[in-house]
Order: sequence, then structure tokens, then C-alpha cells
Amino acid sequence: METALLKEDKNEDRIWMASAKGGDATPLTAAGVSSSHARWSPDGRSIAFLSARDEGKAQVWLLPRWGGEAERLTDTPQGVEDFAWSPNSGQFVLVLRDPSPEELEATNEKKNKAVVKGKRKAQKPWVVDRLQFKMDEVGYLDRRRTHLYVFNLAGKTLTQITSGDFDDSEPAWSPDGKLIGFSSNRSQPDADATYDINIWVVAADNTDKGTHLAQVTTNPGADTTPSWSPDGKWITYVTQLEPRLFDYATRHIAVSPAAGGAAKGLTLTLDRMASVPRFSPDGKFIYFIADDDGTQNLCRIPAAGGEIARSVGGRLMVNDYALAKTGEVVAQVAMIDGPDELYAVSNGKLTQITHSNDALFSQLKLSQGEYVHFKSKDGTSVSGYVYKPVDYIPGKRHPAILRPHGGPVWAYYSEFQPEAQLFAANGYAVLLPNPRGSSGYGQKYAQAIWADWGNKDFQDDMAMVDYAVEQGIADPAKLAVGGWSYGGISTDFIIAQTNRFKAAISGAGAGLFVSFYGHDHYQRDYEAELGHPWESKAVWEKVSPFYRVNSITTPTLFMGGEIDSNVPILGGEQMYQALKRLGRTTELVVYPGEYHEFKTPSHIKDRLERYLAWYNHYVKGDPASARPPEPRLIRATEPGE
Repeated sequence: METALLKEDKNEDRIWMASAKGGDATPLTAAGVSSSHARWSPDGRSIAFLSARDEGKAQVWLLPRWGGEAERLTDTPQGVEDFAWSPNSGQFVLVLRDPSPEELEATNEKKNKAVVKGKRKAQKPWVVDRLQFKMDEVGYLDRRRTHLYVFNLAGKTLTQITSGDFDDSEPAWSPDGKLIGFSSNRSQPDADATYDINIWVVAADNTDKGTHLAQVTTNPGADTTPSWSPDGKWITYVTQLEPRLFDYATRHIAVSPAAGGAAKGLTLTLDRMASVPRFSPDGKFIYFIADDDGTQNLCRIPAAGGEIARSVGGRLMVNDYALAKTGEVVAQVAMIDGPDELYAVSNGKLTQITHSNDALFSQLKLSQGEYVHFKSKDGTSVSGYVYKPVDYIPGKRHPAILRPHGGPVWAYYSEFQPEAQLFAANGYAVLLPNPRGSSGYGQKYAQAIWADWGNKDFQDDMAMVDYAVEQGIADPAKLAVGGWSYGGISTDFIIAQTNRFKAAISGAGAGLFVSFYGHDHYQRDYEAELGHPWESKAVWEKVSPFYRVNSITTPTLFMGGEIDSNVPILGGEQMYQALKRLGRTTELVVYPGEYHEFKTPSHIKDRLERYLAWYNHYVKGDPASARPPEPRLIRATEPGE
């Protein structure tokens, strides 16, 4: 469970344990150090987890089931990115990135107990020779790759079992502990040029670093998330059958013989994104999560194919689940009126196990989100969530904020929406549309904006605003818009096509996409959808709202993370510069040290305060500044005072 510590300006993860029958949860790790990725040992005697203690790298630690001191098991130069227990509880498979020279040097100095004094060493330049050379939260990519290692608990030995100029991830042990399945793009001559991720199998005791691997799948799209059948004969996984469409293509559940052979797609008739497949303990069914109509439900299908049943259905959000050897199911579920909690699942009914947020939510007055349907300009049926102000008065119109979502292939779901609740608590109606491009409504719906951003999705977003006005909820004279990532991009599109909004906030947005080619981490996607910018100039210009900036009159706040490589701050800077040059009302806020997803609590708090100040000033006409008050600086006490 993660807690934001505003005073220390950091986030802290602790591991807790609760009875499946309910009752108070017990903390297993101490406050003051973050611990995550908790994994029960198959024998049920221990819990392994990741923690970077004493300012070190993330390592695997072991904790006895009933508490006590945690023991650090691994001591690698680089941090452990992921791990999985072997079936006999005697080994781990680790995911490790090849160590850098600096990490190896630091390890040697530590072993030799060397004390380095003097000037700080100059940082070496990045030398880039890869096609995919950048990734958010990683930075510039070199030839260091992630590979699999087997760690033996008894001897504390580490053996590398895969290698090469490829990234290996998502390891899964076979039931007998002899093999490990994993996902990897090993296409030739350059894995960076394709979406061809496949499932592979390697012997857990091999000593040749995976020179001899068995390839399980051959689909040219992405095959990921392998999971073994109880008898070890089959592997189920997520498959994407149309690599040309990358994220727009529906992801399905499939099975393949573990020894290789013909694959069978199980959910092809569902036409919904599917994820997290796992065999039932008896091997007869495969469970998975389906993204459907603004929800995520837990489903299951016979392992040989057949009718899909919903083990957890309804308007809620199943984010993860676990299967006991006895067949019992526990699901991590979010509701529209509360964040994630754990629930026991029995015959489709949920019994809440944890109550992590009860104390806080008993003090809050919330807006109950409503799932609504409306027609777009061309007659297409569109859906979304409406949050009325907590002090909503029927028959009275209220200021309203349109919040386009990120992705674009994503959606708003029936889960707790903290930003929507914040705005609703401050007197706004909040509109969360799932326009064309969203997931959960079929591949054609998602694909409708292919190489045509800011067109049909713009029409659908505007249709939700029209719906809220027609229903008497939104005041047409007090409308605002704003979003993050593709939500920020949508905001740029919207204000470039209409002046009906009194204020806008574009977070991690972009308007001039040709300038992002070779600068963010989406080069392969751009080329698949838009073509090369030097060959498809008209397409690139069509999807760039920057060329319409002269028509923007909406007061707009641009913001983003300083080191975001997903949607770099360059996008906000360019839009800000253009509007500033045109003499429009605008402002730019850049958060130091932040990637695409913010992590620093004070920055998150500042962002929310700026949202409210900007909207209150320009939408409600609040005479207070469009900026929140600057934090008060506390002068340190001088000696003798």
C-alpha cells in the first residue's frame, strides 16, 4: 500500500497482510523504507519483496510469514527489476538489466571498502546507436539489456540464463520448475524496428546463457504475459494479431503448446481488450480481465475455447486478481465511490477483505459518477461519466470541466476518480468522455481516429459538452477543458477548433508532432500510423494543432515534466511560445525532475492547486489570482535566536 508523505515529499510503500476472511490488516514492513512487489513463496512460509534500503539498489528481501527481521537475499550491482518464485520455493528468477560500468565500479569499491575522495567524477557522454534510443523514466538507451537470472536461495548463487541484444521480461516458471517461459522481441536484424514480441522457453538450469531457446509463439504481433497450465503442457498469453495497428489492435487471450505448435485464439469473438490470463488450478479454465464499456470485469473461458463467463461483472474496475490452489479467487477492485480494495470472489459475489480507505472516506462528501450515453455529430453512440458538483442543485446550471483522457487507446472507467472528485467538491460538473479512439468498445471504435487525431474524437468530446448543457447540468457560459498526455493533446486540438471554453489546461500535451519525431519514444508508432514525416508531410500537418494556434483565444495553462520522454515538455513550450507571441493569455509551468507520471507529492499538490486557481479565475470569475499562493518559506533559525 502506497502513502504519499507530503512533509518528507516522498512516497512510501509498505507491505501488509490481511486474512482472506477479513479483519484488521497487519503491517509486515516498517515505516521509513519503501517495500514493494510482495510475493508469497509457493510453500506459504515466506514473503519476498523488493526494497532499496540504505540508498542502495532495489534488491530481493525475504520475510518470514509471521513477521521478524527481513533478510536481504540478493546483492547485485544493478537493481532487480522483477522476480518470480520457483515452484519448490528454493529459487528465484530475476530480471536484471546489464550493469553499467559505473555500477560495476561502485560495487568493486564497496567490496574493497575504498573511500573515494576529491572531485565528483564527470558524467560520461551517452553514445547512441540504437533505432529505439529513448524511453521515459529510463532516458537514453544503450546496448545494456534486461535478461533472466536464476538465484538459488540455499547457496545464494546467481546464474545468467538468457543473453543477447534483446530485452527479456515477464518470467514464468513451469509447474515442475525445470523451464521458464518469458516474453522477448528477438526479431532480426533489428528488434527495435518491429512489434514482434514472442513467448520463449529456457531451461532453468542452463549454463550457456540461453544460447539454445525454444520459441513458443510465432505471431508477428506482440505475445506477452505467459502463464503455464497446471500440467505444464500449455501456455496462455495475451496476443495482438494485427501488429500494423499496434495499440489500436484488440489484444486477445490465446493458448499454445508449451513445446511449440499451432496457437489458438480464445477471445476472438469478444472484440474487447483482454489481459492477465491465468489457468484455473484444475486447468479447465483460463481467467482474464476484459476491458468492456467503461469497466474491467474478471472473466473466464474454457481452456479449449467456448462460452465466456463473468466471474466478477458489473460497473466496477478489476485491476488484478489472484487464484489460490484451492480455486478461491481474490480480486483487487476499484469502485466509482472508492479506491482499490481486496475482495473475495464467490459465485460472482464480492466480499470486501481490506478497508484501507474507510477512515478517510467516512469524512468525505463525494459526487456519485453517472455513466451516460449520447449521440455524436455523425450519429455515433458515445459514452462517458458525469460527476455533478457535490452541492448540485437540480435545475441550476453549474460551471463544467471537460476532461479528455490519455492514451488515446484508453478509457475512463467505473473507478474512483480523485481529480473529478476534487473539481466536484469545488463546485464544478466534470465530464469524462470515452470518444472514438477509446478502448472497451471494440477495435473499429478505437481505430476510428487512425491518422486522424482531433477529428472524430473532437466531435465526440463536444457531444458530451452538448449533452451536459441540454440536460441542464452545465452552464454554457462557464465551460473549461483540460487533460494530461493525449488528454493534453486533445485540449490543444479543442481550443484550436472552438472558442466556447473560458479556460484550458494542457498537461503533457503536444501540437507540432514533426518536432517530436526523434525526440520522444514513439518513433515506431509514428511511422506505422503517420508514415515518415519527410514522405507524409500532409498527414503530419493535419494532426498538428500547432498550425491553428492563430485561432486560439482561450486562456491556456501549459504544464509538464522536465525530463518527460513520453510527451516531452517541448510540446507545451512550443504552444506556450506561439500563444505568448500572439499576445494571448497563457502560462507555462515545468516541474523539475519529473517524468510523464509525476511522483513527487509536492509537485502533485502544486499541480492540483494550479488547476483550481486557473479554472476559478477564468471560468468562475474569481478575483483571486490565476496562480495559487506561493508556498511560505520558513527561515532557518540562526544560532543564538
